[in-house]
Amino acid sequence: MVRKMVILAGSVTLLSLFFFGRDAASYVGTSIGWMKDSVKDSVPVEFEIDRARKMVKNLLPDIRKAMHVIAKEEVEVERLERQIAKAEGKLAREKTEIVRLRDDLSSPRDGYTYTGRYYTVSQVKNDLAHRFQRYKTNDATLASLREIYHARTRSLDAARQKLENMLAAKRQLEVDVENLESRLKMVEVAQTSSEINLDDSRLGRCKELITDLRTRLDVAERLVNAEGQYQGEIILEEPDTANIVDQVTEYFEELPAQQELAADLAR
Repeated sequence: MVRKMVILAGSVTLLSLFFFGRDAASYVGTSIGWMKDSVKDSVPVEFEIDRARKMVKNLLPDIRKAMHVIAKEEVEVERLERQIAKAEGKLAREKTEIVRLRDDLSSPRDGYTYTGRYYTVSQVKNDLAHRFQRYKTNDATLASLREIYHARTRSLDAARQKLENMLAAKRQLEVDVENLESRLKMVEVAQTSSEINLDDSRLGRCKELITDLRTRLDVAERLVNAEGQYQGEIILEEPDTANIVDQVTEYFEELPAQQELAADLAR
């Protein structure tokens, strides 16, 4: 299978080089981009909005993870605060003891007594040197703890700000998705109202029926009138056919006179 795919890919590459030459890569890249755009444009808007809603919802695990990291860091910073406070208290006590021993050694004596025990000058000096060395070490450690505390505090503040931005962005995205869904519904309503097809077939049939009825009534009325007009009357006398020639002659003789009179009236 892999061999066939390799052979097919090689064949396509060779054909592309044969037909397009140096521009083969450009044609292939443009074709792939065009196909991607076509596929993307063919995806329904409802599907894309639902996908966007799910993507926004899928941000919750990242937000919870960020909250967990911040909570853990807050605990560590609080522990560091307690550690620094404890170290500061201990360092303050050590400083007080060191200053006391220094002040005692500033007054020349043969020896010193502390808590009922006697110590020579050499012993006190050695103890002061050890204490002072330990104090400097603890002081440097405290300075490092403070630097760590400030760095982690800045990091924690940045993480909190990032979390706030994530929450604000998520809320805005939710509003944007709801807005898109509302706009889609408005578009669907507009399309539905513009594409309403009322069934007026019954109205047309009613109009056609009324027209047919009118035609039938007109025909019936004409038939009734025709029957009354052409119905035979009782003949009381025989038709006079003897003077038909005189009647025709008289008619055509009177016609020119009538036409001339009409012309005179018209002038």
